Amino acid sequence: MLRALYDWTLSLAARKTAEIWLALIAFVESSIFLIPADVLYLPMALARPERAYRYAMVATVASVLGGIAGYFLGYLAYDALAKPILVFYGKLDEFEQLRQCTGEDTIMLLLVTSGLAHLPPIKVVTILAGVVQISFGFFVLSCIIARGARFMALAWAMRRYGEPIRHFIEKRLGLIAGLAAAILIGLYFAAKYLGGGALTAC
Repeated sequence: MLRALYDWTLSLAARKTAEIWLALIAFVESSIFLIPADVLYLPMALARPERAYRYAMVATVASVLGGIAGYFLGYLAYDALAKPILVFYGKLDEFEQLRQCTGEDTIMLLLVTSGLAHLPPIKVVTILAGVVQISFGFFVLSCIIARGARFMALAWAMRRYGEPIRHFIEKRLGLIAGLAAAILIGLYFAAKYLGGGALTAC
């Protein structure tokens, strides 16, 4: 199913309504959809490099709005709507582990890493942010910065390097971004430990 969903998302890039689909996918990936908007964004930016930054802006705005929707799913309707979504995607255990083992400040950090590198998955962290009711203002700001940085970086790479960088991004960028996010998390906890702060433990 996942491969079929991936191929379907990729096929949307050839449609005249691709920009609308990009906005829709970027919106729903933040709370209910499994395939990241990057899959659709890359071929669109490659086909129309002069529109790469425009597409990045569309994806960023839609992703932030989707994140807000995910936040309120967790805030207002966790048991009724958000929990069944997490169960459907097999993310409930991951969600509950994050919920029990992280404090508010750690969730704020995960908002940045999920926006930059899908680590943990965006939908898990946005719903969690609503469940624990972190600052809504900070939530929106982190979404704008992290998700905007991701799409703008992709736009820059596609404009500068074109087709060759697309294959690199599809095969390696997830790993590199994941490692960078892991390093960021490690540095955060190291700084907090060395600074004498108390870490939230399971």
